[in-house]
This record gives sequence, C-alpha cells and structure tokens, in this order.
Amino acid sequence: MRDRYRYIFSATIVFSLGLIFLGVLLDDPANILPGLYRIVTMQDLLITDYIQIAGIGAAFVNAGLVTIVSICIIRISKDPFNGFTIVEMGLMAGFSLFGKNVVNIWPIIFGTWLYAKYQKEPFSKYASVSLLSTALAPLVSYMALGSIHASIPLGIVVGMLVGFILPSLSGYTYKVQNGMNLYNMGFACGLFAMMIVPILIAFGDKPDSALFWATGYNLRLALALTGLCMACVLAGLFVTGTPTWAVWAGYRRLISTTGRAPSDYLRMFGPGPVLVNMGINGVIGLLYVLAVGGDLNGPTLGGIFTIMGFSAFGKHLLNIVPVMIGVALGAFGMHYTPAYPSLQIAGLFGTTLAPIAGHFGWPYGILAGFIHSALVLQTGGPVAGLNLYNNGFSGGIIAIVFYPTITAIARHRRPTLRNEDYYDLFEESEPIDTSRWRTHRKDNFGRHLSENGEEEPKLGEE
Repeated sequence: MRDRYRYIFSATIVFSLGLIFLGVLLDDPANILPGLYRIVTMQDLLITDYIQIAGIGAAFVNAGLVTIVSICIIRISKDPFNGFTIVEMGLMAGFSLFGKNVVNIWPIIFGTWLYAKYQKEPFSKYASVSLLSTALAPLVSYMALGSIHASIPLGIVVGMLVGFILPSLSGYTYKVQNGMNLYNMGFACGLFAMMIVPILIAFGDKPDSALFWATGYNLRLALALTGLCMACVLAGLFVTGTPTWAVWAGYRRLISTTGRAPSDYLRMFGPGPVLVNMGINGVIGLLYVLAVGGDLNGPTLGGIFTIMGFSAFGKHLLNIVPVMIGVALGAFGMHYTPAYPSLQIAGLFGTTLAPIAGHFGWPYGILAGFIHSALVLQTGGPVAGLNLYNNGFSGGIIAIVFYPTITAIARHRRPTLRNEDYYDLFEESEPIDTSRWRTHRKDNFGRHLSENGEEEPKLGEE
C-alpha cells in the first residue's frame, strides 16, 4: 500500500473518536445510553433525525460507532484502501445521524457476505457494496419494529435478502448511468424499494415517510464543522509531506476534472489536494445551509459529510455549486423556499449530479439541479421513506435521461454505455501519475493537449 493510503485507517479512527467525544461534550453523558436505545428502536423511515429523537450526544456517538465498524470491515476483509474508502466513511458517518445505526446495518452486511460465499469470491470484492447497501437499513428496522407483521427475525431475513440482491443489481445500474450520478447505489436501492413497497402494501402494510427535524443547533454545529473543515485544509497544505505549492497546484488541477465516475482523486492527486478539497467543499455545504436559512442537524450534517467524502471521488467547487444553485432556483420556482427540509437535503445530496456540470458545463448543472429539486420531492413517495439515498434515486433518473439527450442533441455524438465493471471502483489502489496532465487545453475534438500540442495520455496509460 502506497503512502497516500497509509493513514486512511488511523485517520478514520481519529475522526470516529472525535465524533464520540463531540457527542459527550455537547450533551449530558447520562442521556447517551437512553438515546442510543431510542435510536435502535426507531423505524428510521426517511427523514428521522437522530438529533431530534435521541439528542445530539447519542446521535454523534452512534455515528462514531458506525464509522468505526465500517472502517474495520474494510480492513478485516482486506478490501484495498483508496479514494472510495473515504466516500464510504463519509456516507456511513453522515447517514448514521439519520437512519443507520449500530444494529440495523448488520443483516444487510451479512447478506452481502453470503452473496460473496455463494459466488465463491472473496468478501473483499463486495465489502464496500455491503456498506453502501445499508441505504435500505430503514427497511430492516421497519420490518423488525414497525410493520403489522413486525418481528425481529423477519427484519433480519429481509435485511439479508437486501444484502444478497443488491451487489448484482448495483453492478448493472452503474453502467446505465454513465458515471453521471455519483450515488449509484441510491438508484439501485430505489429500484429495489419500489418493488418492495407495493408488495408490503398488498399484504396490508402501510409504510410511509416521516419527518423528525431538529432545530436550534446551528451555532454549535457550525463551529464544530468549521473546525473540521479548517483542520482538513491545514492538514492538506502542511502535514502530508508535499510542498504547499505542489498541493495547491494539485488542487487547481483537481477542480479542472469533470468528476465523472470513476474519478478517484486520492489515486490521481494524492492526499494533500484531496484534504484541501474536502475542507473547501465542507465549507461550501455549510454556507449553503446557512444562506438558505436552513438548519444544521442530523440530515443536513449528513449531507455535508457526504459531500466531504465524495471530495475524494468526483466532487469539487466548480461542479457542485451549479447544482446547488439549480436546486435553490427550483425551490423558489415551485413556491417553496430552499429552507423546506426536503429541499435543504436536496441542495446538499443533489450534488450527486456534479458530473453533469463538470462534463457538460455549468448551465447543464444548474438545469439538472433545477429538475432534481422537483423530482426528488416525488420519488420519495413510491419508496415510502425506506431508501435513505433517495437523492441518488432521483439523480439516477436524471442521469439516465440527461446523458443520451445532451450527448446526441448538444454534442452531436452517439451515446454509449459504460463498459467498466462497478467493482473495479473498489479493487484498484495503485497511485496514478498525473504530473504530465494538462487539463486546461483541448483540441477541436475535446482531447486534452500537452504544452507542445500533443494529445495527453489517458488515465493509466502514462
């Protein structure tokens, strides 16, 4: 394992312990255990803010514990560390503030382990997928605690079924989205949930979305998040062993990429530019919530953590801001305000469509965000709050429509499906040398040129 991946495990442990410490610091420690019990006994349908139902202490302790479990699964399974590992940790930490807990994730992870055994392949190939599949953790909680047929064994069996099915489904959905939707698993889970919900209704069940939304934590959480973001920027500039000028040059090159999946920035640019990108993107997410008059709580903080995680795999300043602008414009156009809870989340998680802005240009990014602000409010109904990655489901629909349409009409090219295997994203960890890349010059065919006018080599061909 190269130097750029050496500290992922230890840094994640430190981050997780920091979340736990923050939970103890911001709340009465006596409230934490009762709060954790409240968390694991909730149905967890979207949107269930753990800060609202259990207190800020229990919510952060749960997030820290889930993140520790997640990184240990990656390490024990010997899944290679790379940029996507940071994505997974951002997702697990963020969604552990509103939907995932230390109990409801296990049946899905075990189901994916069984799938690996059934395919006679190492679990390391599917460890990352098992964590992403916990987007349907609310289905486990609902079948165990909320359904009219509820029982703990039923919840476990359903979770195992989810974990067993999603690896093959997600591998297919990745290709049809052409790298334009970063939350591929959200689209796969949305399709699965759309099949499950009508079955539940046919058997007399009535799953429905929830809204538990905490307010009044803006100052405390803004200070904590600002500290985390500044720590990322400073660590990127001064702690990675790379000269500051080189880190900044790497960051400038990073923000010139499209972000189209797969774009493993840790492999491409190293830890310094990625940490700077994480810090800057986290501040952008924070400023967006405050600018629209929103609330810092479990769901919005989860959205910011997700943006920071994907700062190692496709998101940067220039491709997320257009989407955020589009969501905000769409909110006003629909006679809502961006401060409406679901639209606050959409403004953050809608950056799953960042590759559209990066690949086709910022006007298309604004348009994608505008449409997303309307679509995401409707896609939650068919899945009844069971899919935590609902923005990924909406983003997948938009990506499938946008990519062939813009490619054929605006670019006058024939749309093609991606050939890459979904699991290739998680298995590669060798650094990529980008020292000779020149991303600011292109010929008439859109190919990158070097300073002497020759075509630059493609990724991995140096």
